[in-house]
Amino acid sequence: QVQLVESGGGLVQAGGSLRVSCAVSGPSISSYDMGWFRQAPGREREFVASINWSGLNIMYADSVKGRFTISRDTAKNTVYLQMNSLKPEDTAVYYCAAPYNRDYDLIRFWGQGTQVTVSS
Repeated sequence: QVQLVESGGGLVQAGGSLRVSCAVSGPSISSYDMGWFRQAPGREREFVASINWSGLNIMYADSVKGRFTISRDTAKNTVYLQMNSLKPEDTAVYYCAAPYNRDYDLIRFWGQGTQVTVSS
């Protein structure tokens, strides 16, 4: 069984930075493509970033490109999302997921989410 536990969310002012983490219990993250998603109130869940099983293929949503960085630490079996130059529209619950897939129905595991709030 795979468990994903996010942490690191909080309240930050616009222009600030925050790093959220996703600790994975179970198989190594080197076995999975991992993804970050977010959902704002009244909106559908949307893709933010992904990193493939080898760590060599990384993708970002256009809305976060150049501001967010996804990374991983295989020794800690943890995936990170470093968020810089935050904007109020980045306010959402952030979820990690595995295995990452564009078809959400094929994603087997989701974390419980961590709230990120960006004040203007």
